[in-house]
Amino acid sequence: MATEYGKIMSAIIELKNLTLRYPEQEIFADFSASVACGEFIGIFGPNGAGKSTLLRAILGLIQPDTGEILVFGKTAQCGCSAIGYVPQFQQHLSTNNLTGRVYISATINGFNWGLPLLNKQRHEQVDRVIDLVKAQKYIDRPFVQLSGGEKKRIVLAQALLNHPKILLLDEPLSGLDPGQQGKMIDLIQNLRKELNMTVLFTAHDLNPLLNVMSNIFYLAAGKALVGAVSEVVTSSKLSWLYGSPIEVIKSDDHVFVIHKQFGSNIHDTNHHRGNYEF
Repeated sequence: MATEYGKIMSAIIELKNLTLRYPEQEIFADFSASVACGEFIGIFGPNGAGKSTLLRAILGLIQPDTGEILVFGKTAQCGCSAIGYVPQFQQHLSTNNLTGRVYISATINGFNWGLPLLNKQRHEQVDRVIDLVKAQKYIDRPFVQLSGGEKKRIVLAQALLNHPKILLLDEPLSGLDPGQQGKMIDLIQNLRKELNMTVLFTAHDLNPLLNVMSNIFYLAAGKALVGAVSEVVTSSKLSWLYGSPIEVIKSDDHVFVIHKQFGSNIHDTNHHRGNYEF
């Protein structure tokens, strides 16, 4: 694929002997992996395993302890317009007066404060992303009155404004019911194909994503694994990763990851006990 930097690259993101850490603990050490152009990568692991931190490091917001991250063949750095990012926690404006359209328009130029005056070209940019996320029916309603799924589409539209080649999504399924989750996954998968993007997607449950992921990153207990679901999500591999006995059960196109000590599904956030909650 020809990138905006004018050369052919098979890997759009490279992690080389990467070590990331929080101030009080190591996330993972000496981890190497690559992401090819157009892949859909799922990132999984317990709370605190470093899923969000990994995305922020790819954005250049966090510096590695050792090793390096290359994006488009260059060291990851802040402000790369070719990366679209939807953070896990978003600060939504609380006034009832701003519509979804204005909410998108407010971020069209991240270097200026306040709501911009849009020329014809900028209006067309906003209209384009509204169409991409299929938000036409509610885009002129007050943002705070929208449903959770509708708000997430507006935030996704913001991330698409600069024609990104990489889309980083941090827990985009949180707060959505199963039906809404399926629609969101279908939308992102269609956008990935239509816009030829590479997608990295953090989530608690891998089951809704089984049919769309190219590979997965699995982080836990200061270690990391990468590969196809069939290679990574096995009893032996996850037992090594967690440092504790894990059983993987596959049934009717679903995967259940059971922590033997607690007898509970690691992916079941409502009933799980201990530090393995997703």
